[in-house]
Amino acid sequence: MLRITELKLPINHPEEALAAAIRNRLRITPRDLVRYAVARRAHDARDKMDIQFVYSIDVTVKNEAPVLARCRRDRHVNPTPDTGYRFPVKAPAGYAGPRPVVVGAGPCGLFAGLILAQMGFRPIILDRGKVVRERTKDTWGLWRRSELNPESNVQFGEGGAGTFSDGKLWSQIKDPRHLGRRRRAAPPPPRSRPDRRAGTGVRGHAATGAANWCEAVQPRLSPRIGIGLFPYAAPPFATLL
Repeated sequence: MLRITELKLPINHPEEALAAAIRNRLRITPRDLVRYAVARRAHDARDKMDIQFVYSIDVTVKNEAPVLARCRRDRHVNPTPDTGYRFPVKAPAGYAGPRPVVVGAGPCGLFAGLILAQMGFRPIILDRGKVVRERTKDTWGLWRRSELNPESNVQFGEGGAGTFSDGKLWSQIKDPRHLGRRRRAAPPPPRSRPDRRAGTGVRGHAATGAANWCEAVQPRLSPRIGIGLFPYAAPPFATLL
């Protein structure tokens, strides 16, 4: 499979224009183009009078080798990169050794726990605070009624501080099949949405998406993980291991 990058078309282009642009870039006939899929689509709005889509396309063609050789001088035509995620290690079957402890149930903590669980290590995630739906009510109580709950607010709890901002939305795992590539879309579709858009900056939307993500990821974690949410200080680790 080949990846074409920096393929630009007007934003109002017809659907068939994309296939034509692919054929022109690769210098192939319609019979040689087997299929294609949009890997990424962004906007080039530097010229306000000529806003364009900028595509990255994964293309399957007949006789790939000669096509790649013909385009060897085109730095925007290359073999499609392998972005599949692979675990660095796996626990032995029936692993009963020490359980890793992850401190913090924010995006990083939850993803770390998910990966450790998938690797077979049965991690424990600790956080001070409540589950995401309860802390969302408490946080909105501060913003709307100026009522601060010092033990349940934007600072800690399931989902982390990023639950209430439009930041921290990416796992940085580029495999589109991986759970929560964007945490606002869990579980993800077979291929993640190709469009690249800036965040809205609307706290309510981010909080709702983060809450949905936390609740969607829980069933995948629960059989293989321990999650402790403590209203005050965490108990000694020895009581959890």
